[in-house]
Amino acid sequence: MIPNFFAASCQSNPLFTVIPTWYEFLPSNNVNGVCTPSLVNLADIWLILLAIIEILLRVAALLAVFFVIYGGVLYATSQGSPEQTGKAKSTLINALIGLALAITAGAIVAFIGEQF
Repeated sequence: MIPNFFAASCQSNPLFTVIPTWYEFLPSNNVNGVCTPSLVNLADIWLILLAIIEILLRVAALLAVFFVIYGGVLYATSQGSPEQTGKAKSTLINALIGLALAITAGAIVAFIGEQF
């Protein structure tokens, strides 16, 4: 049997399969088929904070995707108006920058969380 090193590996269906659990980076105990996260020391609180930050970054990435779609709709419905087209382009550029930042920061947080 392969041991579970992270509590998130115990859960088969996280919320929306996109948002991780708050105890993602905590070590887990598998007792009688029930997997529970365990707080071993005070440093595990940092792991919980990293998981919460990762949750917030994933929500930010989902919002950025929404704004990319919104900017595309604005661009498609601008009908050649320079003012509306400029607003749509600005929305798209800002949303793509936000998405890139959220993905990069999420990868960094996940890397740090897995190192502890």
